[in-house]
Amino acid sequence: MRKLILPFLLFCLCSPFAQAQVRIQTMSKSKADKQNYPPDWAYVSTIYEVNIRQYTPEGTIEAFRKHLPRLKNMGIDILWIMPVQPIGKEKRKGSKGSYYSISDYMSVNPEFGSMEDFIRMVDDAHALGMKVILDWVANHSAFDHYWTKNHPEFYVRDAQGNIKSPVDDWSDVADLNYDNQELRKAMIRNMKFWIEAADIDGFRCDVAYMVPTDFWQDARRQLEASKPGLFMLAEAEDKALHDRAFDMSYGWEFHHLAVDIAKGKKNADSLRTYLKKIKDTWPSNAFHMYFTDNHDENSWNKTAYERFGNGLETFGVLTFAIPGMPLIYSGQEAGNNKVIKFFEKDTIDFSSFPLEKFYSKLTKLKSTSPALMHGERGGQMIEIANGADANVMSFFRKKDDSKILFVFNMSNREQKITLKSPDLAGTVTDSFGADTKPTPMADKLSLKLKPWEYKVYKYSN
Repeated sequence: MRKLILPFLLFCLCSPFAQAQVRIQTMSKSKADKQNYPPDWAYVSTIYEVNIRQYTPEGTIEAFRKHLPRLKNMGIDILWIMPVQPIGKEKRKGSKGSYYSISDYMSVNPEFGSMEDFIRMVDDAHALGMKVILDWVANHSAFDHYWTKNHPEFYVRDAQGNIKSPVDDWSDVADLNYDNQELRKAMIRNMKFWIEAADIDGFRCDVAYMVPTDFWQDARRQLEASKPGLFMLAEAEDKALHDRAFDMSYGWEFHHLAVDIAKGKKNADSLRTYLKKIKDTWPSNAFHMYFTDNHDENSWNKTAYERFGNGLETFGVLTFAIPGMPLIYSGQEAGNNKVIKFFEKDTIDFSSFPLEKFYSKLTKLKSTSPALMHGERGGQMIEIANGADANVMSFFRKKDDSKILFVFNMSNREQKITLKSPDLAGTVTDSFGADTKPTPMADKLSLKLKPWEYKVYKYSN
């Protein structure tokens, strides 16, 4: 943890909250002169979602902190930390409650540890070269948040005058009223607290589409003034949120199409149409986050193995191959194959790491290949004909001297393909082959692909 530089305030180190206040006072307040996002460091990043409660038997920030070197070695650049604040008790679901029912925005759930623990984790991640973004729940609070008593005007009410939930099924949370300007100011103050107290690098914003866009624009402007170069991820799929607010949003449509292809309900033409739509209609610097799993999909839509079957690795590689940022969820590298309980303690089994090497190869490929940079800095997808049916995708990602050929059999049938192009010629490394020595490739390539087989050929400069 960084040393505090105000000796006369050392007496307050016994209090984690006071320690956070010291950091606020001592932190540099450099101002953002202009809009400059996404930040440069995000263009080559892989993001990893951290479920603190379920990550270790202890379920604490301090216990998770011991995994940081392993995650760094796996090639993780951004840690998305699910909410760590205290969870409401009123109308709580299950014995532990939902992370997204927050009773105090500016403290840490004692079950997870202390503010000091959180600050130490962020410092350690930074020392390893990783960034940390915190899950932020702006749309609703717990029913026992002190605002419900001190600021009842902050909440939406039903016809009887009772504070209501934003969605009937979300019976444990109270809907916040963004018509109230004082609420907006309070929410931004709470967000700014974590930047200035813990030096986090941004936020993943829960159900961002349910909060007015002009709030996010105002929040982004004010937060950038505290720490230029933040990264903002919206749980949404709306290009309007990329206007002066967010850097990245969800690739839900991609995920649902991929699941349908894995189940044989659609073919890969649906992905081609989707990717063309994103290229043609979204801002070039609007990142999409692509995934085969996350906490919502795992908890409510079964495991990634059930959704993708034998195509799980195939679609995992695809999330790294297409233009966008790949996400890895807690336990994927350990081959987690259970639905993780959402409202109870349900520890992930990290006794072995059968997919750690798989993900490490992908993160290294991403970080060392300019062609795979995100947004407008990466190479375009250039599809190449292969003579097979629609479920075989073959394409280059190319930028300057960086070039990679991807081939995917997205079906449960063997496929024979032939590629012909002058662009094929060169020296390549079969990234997932048994022999990873550079070998020459001619301008014609014939392959017999097993069901769900993928090929990744990286060209030498």
